[in-house]
Amino acid sequence: MNNEVILITGASNGIGRETAFKFAAEKAKLVLTYCHDRPGGQETEKRCKELGASDTFLVRLDLRNSKSIADTVVKVVKTFGRIDVLINNAGVAVWKPLQEQNAADIENQLRTNLEGLIKMTWACLPYVEDMIINIASGAGQRGFAELAPYCATKFGVRGFTQALAEEVSKPRIYAVNPDMTKTRMTGFRGRPAEEVAQVVLNTAKGKYRKSSGSDINVWDYDK
Repeated sequence: MNNEVILITGASNGIGRETAFKFAAEKAKLVLTYCHDRPGGQETEKRCKELGASDTFLVRLDLRNSKSIADTVVKVVKTFGRIDVLINNAGVAVWKPLQEQNAADIENQLRTNLEGLIKMTWACLPYVEDMIINIASGAGQRGFAELAPYCATKFGVRGFTQALAEEVSKPRIYAVNPDMTKTRMTGFRGRPAEEVAQVVLNTAKGKYRKSSGSDINVWDYDK
């Protein structure tokens, strides 16, 4: 991945941060986005430089805002001229029964996890040369109580991945599906985030030899 331009949304913590570290060790050029947590983004960027990233670019991105998406892509293209791999990682979850979630909870999940991901992909697509990796979820393959809107978004991410792969032959596009992962979103329960990040890196390197549009389930590659 030496000198390839890797754009990772939601890189200030969790899976996004660990994924950035994996690509930094491969000497990639990294575009790291954050929404609310600038200090977290700065910590990620600092560590990526220490790990050997050939270049870094930290930028605020609000996936609920179309102008923020457009402005971010313009900045990235102006800086690097291309995107080799887009990793749509940013996401939010509300762990409550549907009747206890309010309209803002539902809207935030839908707009960030699905609408924002689709718009980000649309804006980046003319510039992506190799691959798009969408971080979906095992919760996009079966429903879980207290996660109804979140599950809906992740089912949607998988459907979007499959449909876009039918439309375009390049770039390749995959849905990487983690199971419960130790991040802020889950109260730090589950699989270490660096294991998910390794699967993302392996996907970008083409190690799994799957056709574009495929699911890549993290639990299938944890041995």
